[in-house]
Parts: sequence; C-alpha cells; structure tokens
Amino acid sequence: MTQRPFEGMKNLLKDAGLRPTRQRLVMARALLEGGNRHFTPEDLHAELANEGLRVSLSTVYNNLNKFTSAGLLREVVVESGKTFFDSNTIPHHHFFDEGTGSLYDIPEDKILIKNVPEPPKGLLISGVDVVVRVVKS
Repeated sequence: MTQRPFEGMKNLLKDAGLRPTRQRLVMARALLEGGNRHFTPEDLHAELANEGLRVSLSTVYNNLNKFTSAGLLREVVVESGKTFFDSNTIPHHHFFDEGTGSLYDIPEDKILIKNVPEPPKGLLISGVDVVVRVVKS
C-alpha cells in the first residue's frame, strides 16, 4: 500500500498538537524533509512563493513560531532583528558568519560551558545556546 504524499507530515503535525492545514503541510515538508537546515522566515517565504504557494510573510512567522513551540524547530537569534530557524532540534551551538549571514552547526560537546550562575529564584535553566561570530580572515 502506498502512502499519500503528505501522510507522514500530517501525522507529524498531529503528534505535535498542530492542526495539519494545507499551508502547514507544505511548510513542514519543505522544512523537515531532506536533512537539517537553517533558514530565516524570509528565506522560507521566498521558497514557498517559488513553489507557487501564496502565503503571507506573517503566516510564515506565525507557523514557524507554532512549529518551534511544538518542538519541531529551534529558534536561533543571532542579533537584534536577525532570527534563524533550525530544523535540527538536538542540543547544539552555532557559528554565525557575519560576512555572509550563514549559520553553521557546532556539536554540543565541542563547547564546554562552566560556571553558569544560579538562575533567579523560581526559575530553572532550560538550556544554553552559544552563537560564535566569525568573519573572513
């Protein structure tokens, strides 16, 4: 028996607690099939437009935030006004190339984090994300 084209994405969205709308199915397929990737909302908006899907940039932002809240993506803020989304949700860090605007993964075990202070009363540390900025030498 053959599986329908979006059946896997439909199940993934349902399992994450998201309603599998047509736009979400197309976005999930673009983002989560074919390996790990980093992208901005504007990158995804352009990609979807090139595939003939008419969707507003605000809809892209809203759905990326929902995917992130559901644990399907990670948000990586590299500077004010510059946010990437990452389809690799396992703990890791990043290099940010300031010249090209590219983001590269750094395995979590390649950075040693020490002496993290106690969080304010009533709060727990949920993770530490490191962005190492690089420029061409």
